[in-house]
Parts: sequence; C-alpha cells; structure tokens
Amino acid sequence: MAEQEPTPVDFWFDPLCPWAWIASRWMLEVQQVRPVQVRWHVMSLAVLNEGKDDMPERYQELMKQAWGPVRVAIAAEQKFGPDVLGPLYTAFGNRFHHEKAPKDRPTIEAALREAGLPAELADAMDSTEYDEAVRASHAEGIDRVGYEVGTPVISVNGTSIFGPVVSPIPRGEAAAKLWDGVMLVTQTDGFFELKRSRTRDPIFD
Repeated sequence: MAEQEPTPVDFWFDPLCPWAWIASRWMLEVQQVRPVQVRWHVMSLAVLNEGKDDMPERYQELMKQAWGPVRVAIAAEQKFGPDVLGPLYTAFGNRFHHEKAPKDRPTIEAALREAGLPAELADAMDSTEYDEAVRASHAEGIDRVGYEVGTPVISVNGTSIFGPVVSPIPRGEAAAKLWDGVMLVTQTDGFFELKRSRTRDPIFD
C-alpha cells in the first residue's frame, strides 16, 4: 500500500505572539500523528496594528520591537529559502517565550546561530530593506481570514482560519483530536467562528 502524500499546511506566525507559538508547537505534534507537512510563513503584528493609536503604551512599545524578528526571518528566507523558517522560528520562540530573553540583537544572533544561519542576518533588524517583503508575506496570510483577527493563520485544502488559540500545548492523541476537530468544522460550508473568553494565560510546557 502506497504511503499517503502529506497534506501541506501553511502556517503564518509572528515570533512574538505567545498564542501562535503554542499553536505552532501543536502543529509539530500533529505532524507526528497525521499525514500533514507544515510550511512556515511570516506575518507581522506590527503591520497588523499600524495606525491603532488606542493601544496601551506597553503594547505600542512591543509593536516597535516586533519589527526586528520578522525582518530577520524574511531576510533569512530570501537568502536561504523557506525551509530555514521552521528552525529559526523554533530558535526565536524558545528564547522569547521560554527564556523570556530580550528582543535585542544578541538574542537574535544567538537564534540565528542555533538555526545554522549567519549572525550577520541580524543587520536586517534595523533596516527597512525587507519591509516590503514582510508586508507581502503578511498580506498573503491575513487576506485569507480578514483583518479583525491576528496570528496564527493556518491554511489547508483551500480553507484558512485564525487560530486555534489554546493553552497548554495539546500533545500526542490530544493534538490529533484537536486537528481532526478543526478540520471538521472548517470543512463545513459557511462556518466562520467559535469563541469564548480566555481564562488561562499561555502555558508553554
């Protein structure tokens, strides 16, 4: 019996978003128990929130910091191809979310080295050279789901959703069950939304 060809799943992330990080680790679990293959793409919370002056000052500051990692990710993708995004995202996420490392150049350089990439790619942090490509990658994801949502965006078999927003990370059979459920509802014609208020902070374990 021929082995089933994996279904491509496109996943748009901003490295700073804790909920996208949890969903991304869930997708890696899904990849172990379902015939899917994740393809990583960059989106940008900084782009998404441009012009929103009513955000708290702390969040506005975070949005300024959000430019650096996505610029570096796009620079890496352009120079070395899309396959580098998965390892680089993992290196970013472990530092930002688990280690609570500052979003500065030494952290970015350490992540690049871990992903097997040259540390000088960190030059992109403070350059606008890649902003057009950041915006294009962001638009490719967010245009599929609408601008009233955020990251992550997942696209599979022609259907795209924001989410899932979940904590902690579902693993093993729990990851498979959530994937099956997400696929079930997204394949329903006219399905748009399920939501409830969050009562739990992101749990990364």
